[in-house]
Amino acid sequence: MALTLSKGIRTAGIDVRLCDIGAAVQEVMESYEIELGGETKQIKPINNLSGHSIDRYRIHGGKNVPIVKGGGETDRMEEGEFYAIETFGSTGRGHVRDDLDCSHYMKNFAGRRAPIRLQRARQLLNTINKHFGTLAFCPRYLDFIGEQRYSFALKSLCDSGIIDAYPPLVDVKGSYTAQFEHTILLRPTCKEVLTRGDDY
Repeated sequence: MALTLSKGIRTAGIDVRLCDIGAAVQEVMESYEIELGGETKQIKPINNLSGHSIDRYRIHGGKNVPIVKGGGETDRMEEGEFYAIETFGSTGRGHVRDDLDCSHYMKNFAGRRAPIRLQRARQLLNTINKHFGTLAFCPRYLDFIGEQRYSFALKSLCDSGIIDAYPPLVDVKGSYTAQFEHTILLRPTCKEVLTRGDDY
């Protein structure tokens, strides 16, 4: 998986089409297999996940970086942009779905306007705006800052589209998945990998 991430980073650059990165990553990922319990399994890219551009205070920017060919994203990378180059592999179908209890939330960056009828939901939204803005948070973070009995208010904010829920994603039962990621900045003369340090 680390090699597929390296391929994605090597392929990325100013004026590169995003779909070309997806094709390069898929080619490398599908050249690998793994032996599990005496059975050889093909590694597949997870076709409904992707990397993305990163904007100021918006972790998921407006551009997707596919990890499969034909990803459909023909936009090009531009100088000065930040990207999360992510690769997701699976021994299963290579397609994930939501499952289990939701673990992460994030305020909708588009700032959907909806009437908030519950006073408790308005109070919780004020807390989220103050502490997280448009950055992701999990219920544990709300606990840390002293929020209590917020489940119904949080559900109300999600139902109204003000907060987006990000539940765990799973492939078929018994499959193994892996994800690798680096953040890059496209400078005029180079790609700078911002998250690569001595420990990675």
